[in-house]
Amino acid sequence: MSRDQAHVQTRLVHAGSPELKGGSGPVNVPVVRTSTVRFADTAAHAALNRQRAAGERVATYGRHGLDTHQALEQAVASLEGGYRTVLAPSGLSAIVLVLLATLAPGDHALVSDSVYSPVRKVDKSLLQRYGIEVEYFSPARDDLESRIRPNTRLLYLESPSSLLYEVLDLPALAAVARRHGVLVAADNTWSGGLYYQPLALGAHISIQAATKYLAGHSDVMMGVVTVDSAELSQRIGVAYDALGLSVGADDAYLTLRGLRTLDVRLARHHQNALSVAEYLGRHADVERVYYPALPQDPGHALWRRDFSGASGLVSFVFKHPEAAAAARFIDALKYFSIGASWGGYESLALEAAPERLAEHSYWRDAAQAHSVVRLHIGLENPLDLIDDLERAFGATRDAMRRSA
Repeated sequence: MSRDQAHVQTRLVHAGSPELKGGSGPVNVPVVRTSTVRFADTAAHAALNRQRAAGERVATYGRHGLDTHQALEQAVASLEGGYRTVLAPSGLSAIVLVLLATLAPGDHALVSDSVYSPVRKVDKSLLQRYGIEVEYFSPARDDLESRIRPNTRLLYLESPSSLLYEVLDLPALAAVARRHGVLVAADNTWSGGLYYQPLALGAHISIQAATKYLAGHSDVMMGVVTVDSAELSQRIGVAYDALGLSVGADDAYLTLRGLRTLDVRLARHHQNALSVAEYLGRHADVERVYYPALPQDPGHALWRRDFSGASGLVSFVFKHPEAAAAARFIDALKYFSIGASWGGYESLALEAAPERLAEHSYWRDAAQAHSVVRLHIGLENPLDLIDDLERAFGATRDAMRRSA
């Protein structure tokens, strides 16, 4: 069995490992930092420039990335089952790269309405200025076929969705898009690329904020874009160069180090989050829990079909109508920090902004009106996290009674 055919856990450990030279070598690829790449002579310089122009992964300048970057790209491509991966300075820059590489003035893009909220900011601040039309739709409720136009070039999806984790039927949606020659891009950050394979399910492009689970330690900003073909690799590469994107070698090294333990970390995130989600599902102060791995979640059947695990993100709705309930609850937590990111080893809590939830048809259809709290369940002991949540619920009830 070759390395490419091995189980994902084995590929995570070995993909992108440095070759032995002179009979020995390091376990980890070294951090190779440079701005200038030197060449033996002008013929070598010209030959490598031709190779790069033809789409080969070679560096003729430091911005193109050397050993450290290439090792991470190989490892992520192996994880995602893709043709090639490129690195971006953040998850959002990876999204912008894909949008600008696949869309041109006069084009139309279909985007799931529960997508990561900054995508809408990119639309309003950038794409609209360039004459690109973005239409938001509900993949579960709207007929995709009827929304595709002659100028539709991209279907952009996120599954599970941001904040409420709506699971989409990617194979069905991708099949419709492919019949019309429409590219399909999917944000795969929720699964870390480990528990979900968008490219195998019909997408052409998989995007991740490597800031989250791939790096895994809350100390790196990075995005990754993985494509399924040489043609798309060339297209993304041209846009990448034109935008002047670059990632530091130290960040690439840290992300590669995090990727080596992705399997064991995500397994613990899943186990802990499921315990917390089950606890919340039984709690008298909770109206509803959003977590696809729960049997009562509306997306559970699709999750069981297409996913092999779940991440640490859990959201829930308070029964209490008081608008301040969520903020009081979060402020009372001890082990959960307040933070906008997720995917690290630590637990986090954040109130989901009502204006962001209002963009989601999944939320509007549920006719929810109460506060929502998003939790990222870290690697602590779940019993301690549940005790912390229980204390916060008690403190919130006491505060509500005093203010009544």
